[in-house]
Amino acid sequence: MRRTKDTKDTKDTKDTKDIKDARGTRSGKDAKDSAADAASVHYRLSLADPAAHLFEIQLIIGTPDPAGQRLALPAWIPGSYLIREFARHVVQLDAKAGGRTVQVDKLDKHTWQVAPCKGPLTVTYRVYGWDLSVRGAHFDRQHAFFNGTSVFLRVLGQEASPCVVELLPPTDEHLSRWRVATTLPRAGARPWQFGRYRAANYDELIDHPVEMGTFSQVSFEACGVMHDMVITGRHDADLDRISRDLKPICEAQIRLFEPRSAKAPFERYLFMATAVGDGYGGLEHRSSTALICQRNDLPSASVPAMTDGYRGFLGLCSHEYFHSWHVKRIKPARFAPYDLNQENYTRLLWVFEGFTSYYDDLMLRRAGVVDDAAYLQLLSGTISNVQRTPGRERQSVAESSFDAWSKYYRQDENSPNVIVSYYTKGALVALCIDLSLRARSGGKSSLDDVMRELWRRFGRDFDVAGQGLGEQELAPLITQTTGIDLAEEIRTWAHGTQELPLAPLLSSIGVDLNWNAADPSPWLGVRTTARGADLALATVFVDGPAHQAGLSAGDVLVAIDELKVTEASLKALLARRKPGSRVKIHAFRRDELIETTVKLAAPPANEAKLALAARASKDVQALRRGWLAGR
Repeated sequence: MRRTKDTKDTKDTKDTKDIKDARGTRSGKDAKDSAADAASVHYRLSLADPAAHLFEIQLIIGTPDPAGQRLALPAWIPGSYLIREFARHVVQLDAKAGGRTVQVDKLDKHTWQVAPCKGPLTVTYRVYGWDLSVRGAHFDRQHAFFNGTSVFLRVLGQEASPCVVELLPPTDEHLSRWRVATTLPRAGARPWQFGRYRAANYDELIDHPVEMGTFSQVSFEACGVMHDMVITGRHDADLDRISRDLKPICEAQIRLFEPRSAKAPFERYLFMATAVGDGYGGLEHRSSTALICQRNDLPSASVPAMTDGYRGFLGLCSHEYFHSWHVKRIKPARFAPYDLNQENYTRLLWVFEGFTSYYDDLMLRRAGVVDDAAYLQLLSGTISNVQRTPGRERQSVAESSFDAWSKYYRQDENSPNVIVSYYTKGALVALCIDLSLRARSGGKSSLDDVMRELWRRFGRDFDVAGQGLGEQELAPLITQTTGIDLAEEIRTWAHGTQELPLAPLLSSIGVDLNWNAADPSPWLGVRTTARGADLALATVFVDGPAHQAGLSAGDVLVAIDELKVTEASLKALLARRKPGSRVKIHAFRRDELIETTVKLAAPPANEAKLALAARASKDVQALRRGWLAGR
């Protein structure tokens, strides 16, 4: 392991030479590449205006379409299943060829038509970057981050052409110490420096996000492959501890897919984290991931204990890293290749996101980062999350996968009543498949074997845009791999809405499942949210007490039994009542005062509690050890 501080960036003669190269003066190595570059699509990205959050990109096309070149930005980014309309952030686009302005017409929301001309054609445009997320682009004087889908126009008809990207160093003196973090292959640029990078084609180009700034950095090797983490934003994280914990997690995943060779599918890997006051999320790429986390979730050298926040951060890292195999290389056939212009529908997100959500926490246990009790607590949380969602009784995970574009990523106040998460319930379906295979085979087969077979068929021997898993192929593949037919179970668990047989399957490996009420107070059947000094109903659960009394999401609670209601007082007011008692509620709907009577109910027993069984046979204990240790 090595650690590099972001506070030291020595400028020497070689560094100065690299900056000159990035601004247009070719080094000897660059000159060697000039012949290959002549057939490439060139992008020059500069940090135009940090205060206005503007990137400027020059796109140089050596041989534009003689009938008129069309250009487009993707409508969405793989891994986030919602039409994002990245083109709405493009400003001030023009084109020139032979020193003359060329007419450009916009055809639709994300496509431009350039008039016929002889090459080279130079298109100059600016992109507004103020989306502080893992999906888009963000730029100010603290840092710059972008995904290629946000900034790189697609040259229609030349998507297979090699691309050269010049990341120009900032001219703003406040940004003079910035460095670059990306896994884009270098083409003359030094590691962590501005300069020239290359991608084999457009698909590769948009699968390597870029972070620029004065980030912190830590490095470690996992199975012989260099891994880096960079953290942007103010923080006091213990970087050495992060590297010590991530190393075994990464190695456990590499060995899951390649138990003999322990060969990773990339030459290096990069975790790119932005630390903020309140945020959480990640997006996978073929050899990197973009993460957002709360700075207080990062480990501190002064707090040696494993906190819930840090455990969650490691789970997020584990999740996105697992995607390096499962969705970036093993992918649904409907994604091979991606259609970046519109929605790509599949009923298999429960396999790709759900299986990944199952393994992300399990890998923490197999890596020894958490113990049995901590892992069972994490699994209990997943089970409880699904059980608290009435939508599990109305939507299957296959339907949830298909409707991701219109429902899961566009949730509203009624979503908990009508949808189920293909992440969390998908993880529980994966658990059921895994435990069923282990129980029926006496521990000789498991979901691990299925993952390795998926990798062999659809990942290892195919490039990232190759063949994918068909919509109906999973069940036959499980049978072919293990000799166990789970086709009927998968139809029930993934395509139906019945409750999953969690208790008996967990019992088969010596784990007890018990249910408790999260709160002993009588149940109103709502989720609330504070709106300044007001307490509003965020969700009214279907068939719950509030629903039956006519209350709706958006209503602002005023009083219960003529006593003022606040966020702090609601629980205390309910705790003094009993299930079955009636309370008078006053609320505002819009600007009208309404009154209703609610009959309180007993709190639902929807909090799962998992524990190792006190008594388990040696065979059952062996199954449990195999599950937790990955054998």
